[in-house]
Amino acid sequence: MDNGGPGELLHMLRDGRPRTRAELARITGLGRGAVSSRLEPLLKLGLVVPVSDAASTGGRPSARLAFNPGARVAAAADVGATHATVALTDLAGRVLVETTERLEISRGPEAVLDWLTMTLTGHLKAMKRPARDIIAFGIGLPGPVEHSTGRPTSPPIMPGWDGFDVPAYVRQTLDVPVLVDNDVNLMALGERATRWPKEDNMIFLKIATGIGSGVISGGVLQRGAAGVAGDVGHIAVSTGAGIRCRCGKTACLEAIAGAPAVAARLREKGFEAFTANDVVALVRSGDLAAIQAVRQAGRDIGEMLNMCVSFINPSLIVVGGSLAQSGEHLIAGIRETVYARSTPLATQHLNITQSETGPEAGVVGASILAVEHVLAPHRVNDLAIRLHSEGHEDTHRLQKMEDASLMSQPLPDVLDKQLQDTFP
Repeated sequence: MDNGGPGELLHMLRDGRPRTRAELARITGLGRGAVSSRLEPLLKLGLVVPVSDAASTGGRPSARLAFNPGARVAAAADVGATHATVALTDLAGRVLVETTERLEISRGPEAVLDWLTMTLTGHLKAMKRPARDIIAFGIGLPGPVEHSTGRPTSPPIMPGWDGFDVPAYVRQTLDVPVLVDNDVNLMALGERATRWPKEDNMIFLKIATGIGSGVISGGVLQRGAAGVAGDVGHIAVSTGAGIRCRCGKTACLEAIAGAPAVAARLREKGFEAFTANDVVALVRSGDLAAIQAVRQAGRDIGEMLNMCVSFINPSLIVVGGSLAQSGEHLIAGIRETVYARSTPLATQHLNITQSETGPEAGVVGASILAVEHVLAPHRVNDLAIRLHSEGHEDTHRLQKMEDASLMSQPLPDVLDKQLQDTFP
């Protein structure tokens, strides 16, 4: 990495490994003086701090420097159809405090977003941290989102949300950068970061009230032209013929394999099943009818995934969401169809497994979205230049960077590789 700026040095140190200035100079090809000058704004901002060696050899120890994830906090929210979780994390994505409550997305954007900001304000007070300590706010919503604007786009289960300017509304209360994405995209980011960091081709599938997926291909989250990549819940499947979905069409996967559909089939057989939790409880109790219903849902989902496997060729499919808590019975149904219908070449290295991150995948992904946005190398470089030119240490400017002006600036060619390695 030649001529690395402060942003590139920070990106390097964010792997958690402390390094000396000499090591940084050797890796970057810069002189010691150049490395020190580039580290100066990072030290002033508290993003990099000196750390002591664990053991001394008797001589003067080399000063090592490390990324400081506690310098600021990120706000993160995972909003589903019926529940919402909001959290504060450190800059490494570690959850510091969080709250989960039942919250219907159908209540509308103002009510839901007001709850998020009110809860965050309470968390800040409990931690005795000022609002300016929040570096950015990442929000996941259960529907298609135009990522560039943060506006939901014709979301089928979110009445009143279509085209709503989520970032602008939130910033009336919290004046920080607000990043919005589909909730399953963020689950994919969170699951990969915490459990599968070396997997560059994976699908995260959420099975709950709705069914959606986050697709990572070549190490990059795929959003598509309008932000609807991975919206698999409304793909038609053969067993759904004639069954109407809440989106108005028929044969949608969600209409036969989503948690409400599975619960409805069990109610027809006399069971008290209304939610995914009810279905999971029946399965865990060993009820044969519930196990069969969940396994059939897995087969139906596998029919859709068979197409994805042939088209994308992932090496990993992670299944999460409330219905996934039914465990191996759902996974077995998925595997049964995928392995039977896909070509041997496409599945010879394919791992289909249950989410290991669990419910926190969404908030961890939202935190990653927020932190990667603000600490992207070119934004850190821009901040360092302004700190140097203005001659002061106003760390509050880190959260005041305006996206439009920063993104309009041309990026040096040397940053291209680093940006490709950074989550979008």
